[in-house]
Amino acid sequence: MRNWFYEQMAMYSAYHRDKRNQMTHHVGVPMIVFSVMIALSQITLYTFEGGIVTLAGALITVLLLLYILAAPMVGLIALIIYSVLLYTAERIGAMGMSTAMMAFGALFIVGWIIQFWGHAYEGRKPALFDNLLQIFMAPSFLIAEVLFALGLQEHLKQEIEQRMPRYLPEGERA
Repeated sequence: MRNWFYEQMAMYSAYHRDKRNQMTHHVGVPMIVFSVMIALSQITLYTFEGGIVTLAGALITVLLLLYILAAPMVGLIALIIYSVLLYTAERIGAMGMSTAMMAFGALFIVGWIIQFWGHAYEGRKPALFDNLLQIFMAPSFLIAEVLFALGLQEHLKQEIEQRMPRYLPEGERA
């Protein structure tokens, strides 16, 4: 699983090399993830005496487990960030369907506008157009980028950089 994760991160990296594109993703991706959490908080999977389990909670749990298993530091940071986002999303979701859907719509649309704006700088279509699984890699890669900038997770950075060239456009491959 770790090798698969590294390959997906390498592909994501190859589609996000422009610093301006990276910056837009640090805003747009959390907006989109948060908006989806709000929408999915409207779907209750299980009710128990102490609360409920929503589809948002179930999906983010699976995603966080994947991150933790593949890149533990990235996963633990994601756990902190996305737990706060999930808690907030479920509070907004508890305000009712119309409030949740208005928040979802606004955040989702603005988040995608920001994403596409970034890809205009990149001069390359989003990675998810070639591999839909890339949508799940964005949150982990954003965390990894911050760690790399801080000089942390060198092994992960090297794994990604070693694999990335195969995902570059034909004329840019070394």
